[in-house]
Amino acid sequence: MILPKLFEERMKGLLKDEYTDFVHSYDQKHYSGLRVNTLKLTPKEFENICPFEITRIPWIENGYYYNGNDQPARHPYYHAGLYYIQEPSAMTPANLLPVEPGDKVLDLCAAPGGKSTELAAKLKGEGLLVANDISNSRAKALLKNIELFGVRNGVVISEAPAKLANYFEGYFDKILVDAPCSGEGMFRKSPSIMKNWEQYGVDYYNKLQKEIILLGAKMLKPGGKMLYSTCTFSPEENEGTIKYLLENCPEFHVLNPIEYKQSKEEVSYEGFSFGRPEWVDGPEELKNCIRLWPHRIHGEGHFITLLEKSTSNEADYEIGKLNHGSLSGEAEDFINSLGIEWDSNQLNIREDKLYLYPKELPSLKGLRIMRPGLFLGEMKKNRFEPSQALASALKISEYNNTINLSADNPDTIKYLKCETIDVAGDYKDGWQLICVDGYPLGWGKLTGQTLKNKYLPGWRWM
Repeated sequence: MILPKLFEERMKGLLKDEYTDFVHSYDQKHYSGLRVNTLKLTPKEFENICPFEITRIPWIENGYYYNGNDQPARHPYYHAGLYYIQEPSAMTPANLLPVEPGDKVLDLCAAPGGKSTELAAKLKGEGLLVANDISNSRAKALLKNIELFGVRNGVVISEAPAKLANYFEGYFDKILVDAPCSGEGMFRKSPSIMKNWEQYGVDYYNKLQKEIILLGAKMLKPGGKMLYSTCTFSPEENEGTIKYLLENCPEFHVLNPIEYKQSKEEVSYEGFSFGRPEWVDGPEELKNCIRLWPHRIHGEGHFITLLEKSTSNEADYEIGKLNHGSLSGEAEDFINSLGIEWDSNQLNIREDKLYLYPKELPSLKGLRIMRPGLFLGEMKKNRFEPSQALASALKISEYNNTINLSADNPDTIKYLKCETIDVAGDYKDGWQLICVDGYPLGWGKLTGQTLKNKYLPGWRWM
């Protein structure tokens, strides 16, 4: 791989004796990884059904390497939301942010959703996840992944961080800022990034990072924790950005995320290195930052800082008003038929679409909302059509009428291609939850032996 000359000179100056090992890592293949969706199954359960060869990523409890010749995105389990395909180092930020069930969590630069889906899994359906991305087109991919993973307590927004900060000052318990960066850590995996690096350089992104991290700090609750991450090596974008935050927000201090997590014995952080305050003439606490190098681990380059905000008075929020409206008879019967304990006060109707809003959600009027909660379905005159998002959020035990196909059944692929399939067996006419090996894929409407396919066309197997 031919690296930019300016990049090589910078890295020689930073790494010195390690530079040879570092540059040799670019002659090796990049590592392919996937992360198990613990909203749906445990890592052990996944290991028992996984159809391809996997090995554990040492520092990620639910992360695995897979052979690059395999195609996990071309398997029905992917369409059931059982895992997310993600570069191993990129799994680390969400893993090290100490999210607890019930927290209010913000992923500020969230698309395409790899980190948001893990944050949601750590919430275990309790509390609130706000996943935001300023790019509307990228936010559409974010929305799909949130819904595919079966997230029930997520709100997807596409707004500038500055506008978001006007709504959520001092609101969140935990915030992830995976900032836009020059991408130096991804040169091996995506060589095309080098052209972007040569065009924009470090300073362009560092200006953005300084703006974004101050806005994130504004939205963090006193006593809350914020994790800042990039996929670049540049000291200016990493230790330099944290130094800038500490100078402008003295209520923040840097934690060691590994010590704070108190990892289980089966998790190993061997190969991780710590921050270098001397690279930016910064304070000693920058040594608590974490840097992942491709010559030290089986992964790409990443930088991580866990920050805590000192306590002070918390802000009060007015809870957003919901439009409960009136459910159609069919919609009410369908919702009541699900084996889930719903809080009817969280149901909201918007233009005949029915949503389940997360609790304690403040007013979002004026924001560009992609999803205000779990989309349950649409009322069409006297009929109710359940949504793809609801199917993904259910367990097979939470709906009585199910058709469970095996992963190697040809009808499974036909279903995912949105084709009509013939069903043999004693099934009840009406809505059926279609599953693969016990994990929901989507809906179908059965008449006799014919299943009218209701899989979301935009998710069709291609």
